Amino acid sequence: MISFLRGTVAHIGLSSAVIDLNGAGMSVNATPQTLSSLRMGEEGKLYTSLIVREDSLTLFGFGSDDEREVFDVLLSVSGVGPRLALAVLAVHEPEAIRVAAHSGDGKAFTKVPGIGPKVAGRIVLELAGKLIPHGTAGAAAPAASSSSEAVWKPQVVAAMTSLGWSEKDAVTSIDKSLADSPELAGKGNVAEILRATLRWLGQDGARAGNRVGTRG
Repeated sequence: MISFLRGTVAHIGLSSAVIDLNGAGMSVNATPQTLSSLRMGEEGKLYTSLIVREDSLTLFGFGSDDEREVFDVLLSVSGVGPRLALAVLAVHEPEAIRVAAHSGDGKAFTKVPGIGPKVAGRIVLELAGKLIPHGTAGAAAPAASSSSEAVWKPQVVAAMTSLGWSEKDAVTSIDKSLADSPELAGKGNVAEILRATLRWLGQDGARAGNRVGTRG
């Protein structure tokens, strides 16, 4: 695996750069922010992720190891390829992506060109527990308190509306699903509550009829 490249910057394009490694030019795809940090004729260093396909080998470059880590995790989401993962990093800083994934903020991902509510909801759901904001102690849920609902409920509702449900139906579904699992309300873990609500909705096909028309 190629972990990073360090060499003379031979070319900077709109979406890629070429790094000269002792006479061998390595083409690397990168975000506009990363490309803007490079200077023609000067030494540059990029952390890299190699994507292997049947008919191609493509390098993606990043200005930090943190960016590369978030990129690799985004690729674990079904339907998210390297181009789309790179687009997410072009719009959001790595920490902002961690916060959005951890808090269930699907709307943050719809700001990325090519990502609609369906894909945003899938990203939030599948990244739950995989991306933790720096300074957060693991994936520990907030301690239970009488005001904890005010913290997690708007985040779960936002995730539900990004998946296509109306705010009213989202609130109703959350309340009814937690009636079956009251311990989740006390823990206040956004990802767990979202999963529990979606499972509850999936138990009865008639419940899916409450879903509004999909947007985006």
